[in-house]
Amino acid sequence: MSENKDPHLTGNAVEDVKFVYDFTEGNKDLKDLLGGKGANLAEMTNLGLPVPPGFTITTEACKVYLDSGEAPAALRDEVSAHLDALERRMGKKLGQADDPLLVSVRSGAKFSMPGMMDTVLNIGLSDASVKGLAKQAGDERFAWDSYRRLIQMFGKTVLDVDGDLFEDALEAAKAAKKVEVDTELEAADLRKLVTTFKKIVKKEAGRDFPQDPRAQMDLAIRAVFDSWNTERAKLYRRQERIPHDLGTAVNVCSMVFGNLGPDSGTGVAFTRDPASGQQGVYGDYLQNAQGEDVVAGIRNTVPLADLERIDKKSYDQLMQIMETLENHYLDLCDIEFTIERGTLWMLQTRVGKRTAGAAFRIATQLVDQGLIDEAEALQRVTGAQLAQLMFPRFDEDAKVRQLGRGIAASPGAAVGKAVFDSYTAIKWSRSGEKVILIRRETNPDDLDGMIAAEGILTSRGGKTSHAAVVARGMGKTCVCGAEELEVDTKRRCLTAPGGVVVEEGDLVSIDGSSGKVYLGEVPVVPSPVVEYFEGRMHAGADDADELVEAVHRIMAFADRKRRLRVRANADNAEDALRARRFGAQGIGLCRTEHMFLGDRRELVERLILADSQAEREESLAQLLPLQKRDFVELFEAMDGLPVTVRLLDPPLHEFLPDITELSVRVALAESRKDPHENDLRLLQAVHRLHEQNPMLGLRGVRLGLVIPGLFTMQVRAIAEAAAERRAAKGDPRAEIMIPLVGTVQELEIVREEADQVIAEVQAATGTELRLAIGTMIELPRAALTAGQIAEAAEFFSFGTNDLTQTVWGFSRDDVEASFFTAYLEKGIFGVSPFETIDQDGVGSLVRSAVKAGRETRPDLKLGVCGEHGGDPESVHFFHEVGLDYVSCSPFRIPVARLEAGRAASSSRGSDHR
Repeated sequence: MSENKDPHLTGNAVEDVKFVYDFTEGNKDLKDLLGGKGANLAEMTNLGLPVPPGFTITTEACKVYLDSGEAPAALRDEVSAHLDALERRMGKKLGQADDPLLVSVRSGAKFSMPGMMDTVLNIGLSDASVKGLAKQAGDERFAWDSYRRLIQMFGKTVLDVDGDLFEDALEAAKAAKKVEVDTELEAADLRKLVTTFKKIVKKEAGRDFPQDPRAQMDLAIRAVFDSWNTERAKLYRRQERIPHDLGTAVNVCSMVFGNLGPDSGTGVAFTRDPASGQQGVYGDYLQNAQGEDVVAGIRNTVPLADLERIDKKSYDQLMQIMETLENHYLDLCDIEFTIERGTLWMLQTRVGKRTAGAAFRIATQLVDQGLIDEAEALQRVTGAQLAQLMFPRFDEDAKVRQLGRGIAASPGAAVGKAVFDSYTAIKWSRSGEKVILIRRETNPDDLDGMIAAEGILTSRGGKTSHAAVVARGMGKTCVCGAEELEVDTKRRCLTAPGGVVVEEGDLVSIDGSSGKVYLGEVPVVPSPVVEYFEGRMHAGADDADELVEAVHRIMAFADRKRRLRVRANADNAEDALRARRFGAQGIGLCRTEHMFLGDRRELVERLILADSQAEREESLAQLLPLQKRDFVELFEAMDGLPVTVRLLDPPLHEFLPDITELSVRVALAESRKDPHENDLRLLQAVHRLHEQNPMLGLRGVRLGLVIPGLFTMQVRAIAEAAAERRAAKGDPRAEIMIPLVGTVQELEIVREEADQVIAEVQAATGTELRLAIGTMIELPRAALTAGQIAEAAEFFSFGTNDLTQTVWGFSRDDVEASFFTAYLEKGIFGVSPFETIDQDGVGSLVRSAVKAGRETRPDLKLGVCGEHGGDPESVHFFHEVGLDYVSCSPFRIPVARLEAGRAASSSRGSDHR
């Protein structure tokens, strides 16, 4: 096989498809085809910005390659044609000996995946062309530095050589020269390093470093395609819920060089601060550096503002371009640039990742600037970001011992045991420990550990380092660039000023909002956003937190836009009042079984042990006033709002002592010849009620049908409580929900009894009661026969927790601990179906039940009361299928309100990940 022809770029025939686009041919709306990087390079080219010429190989080519193992047959010829055009434009050929054209080969998927896929710079350098580059540049050191970088990146990325071997050789070269940073190595040192690197490639890869420039490029293109399916890329996609079938584009771009001396450099800029959202000059710059040096964090950068002093002409031009890009994209832009001997080049732009707080601030700022409207502002934030803002923060008044301070890269208050590698972070996390991952700098191989950790701390890097960018994308607390902290990963310790040593396993606390690092555990206090929702902080006041003000405005947008109402899952007055403060528009699920616990358990035990109808009625009579009191308090807390009360649902054995504990108690009593009669009866009852699968046994509506008086007692308590509230001039709006119905006949029998009890209470109190009666749809049969069930129901509430269990055949308590981790790792699930609704399976039953129920009863009220009601993605689904409300735990109500507004305001296509 000739080095000049890589078989992986030939072979698979695909007719009449264009696989390569010049930067002048695309635009920002072609992300599906050109990937985010390629589409935005084309857009900047269209805007007349200084973009080095190049071309993009499409995601379609990648898909063909990944599906078949071979690239499309036409791809090699298309690449050749675009390379020829590039060479003519640049006036030089790829890798020619006297004045070589060099190119970069960079990945670029539709959604940003920072550091997850591969890049190779300086392609075209060889033993011959490095001399020509040195001559043309007038800088021998620069040429050999570029060549060693190519071999290092190519060896690691394309030939799968352990990257640490190159790093160790570089460290040895610096040690031999007695210098601290690679820029202090001279041309002769770098020439020796190139020889060492080539030997490493030969030994580890079993082949020489390829000298043919086209072979270098073709192999690099293939490596970028392959990098789509690396473990780290797949893990990142699972974490960020990015589809696995998109593929990546490949961008081939003529090289510009930031490592040509002090008048050259490379940097990353943001049009606004990605941590706070404030407008200003934000970013990092590194003189005499190339590409990955800034984000890799291997040398500490200077703030972007320093560029004005270093190179004012380039700085002014960059500021003008940043303004152009933000006004064009109407959002925070993340920009990569290089300065080559005083000439500015734009290498990338994208809508920038930002912290949760920055997202809310920026959205409202852009509205105030007239750049976007309220509907678009809602697409710039997410419920997941709002949830992050509701997490606690460190108590500023607590006594603390500060170890140091770094750059506040991603906010939050994280506490955990110090660990110094990803393996330990994962291992300890799986054992239930909370950990802080501490590294000099992170790289893509650390992704597993970053996910497992509560927070990330690095001693190198800035706001644009790998650690910062990935942490912000995940909503993970991060402090980076803490230079005063000496991290020793081999000794597994951190040394702070004053000689304080943190060993692995010691507790540390990091504040991603201030950049401060503390020894030990720092107490936390409630978030100001939670205080706002609870009414303890008022937006609009002079001392209002800027973030609170932004959240307040976004929530007002959402509440104006949304169609879905949001209720709470609450079982007592205290939870109901908190839910109301959080914006709940009623209670969608009151679980009455929670009212039978505590000091009432003995009464329930008597009910279960009753041997006669008289005993049973006596127990129910004692429970009735207690239930009524609960409902009076609940209706008072939610006065004027609907309260859906679910009648008793769980199996009766849940109200009895554990069978093992009770058996031991009885056995010990018998050994002392002092048996306790009640314990014996309880043990007999536990055995009698034992079921192999109690979640599918005697529970829900079945209890009401086989235990006379149980449901009628509860209905009477609800009705009497409603009547009492009406007499007190209240406005109770009770709804009675029958659980676990599988056939309309079950509902009809219970409803008939309930209607009779309600009529009796009305007659006895002289109060008209309007109590709606409906059912939970939580069994597949109920969903499939929803049209029939709607004849006897005034409302449906989808119990998606149990519906998921019964559709999938999963026992939630068992499967999540036993094999869900493996299912997630293997990609069977993108996310647990108990966390986000399974739209294809469970969702199709919900959709069909909604349609059938409303065909029978057009005014049928429809809601959901499983915890899916507070999941952002699920809320969009419930909006789409036409539910009237979602119900969730009180803390998730703001998230559901926001997502309901987002669902109503726009399609879900906006990309602001």
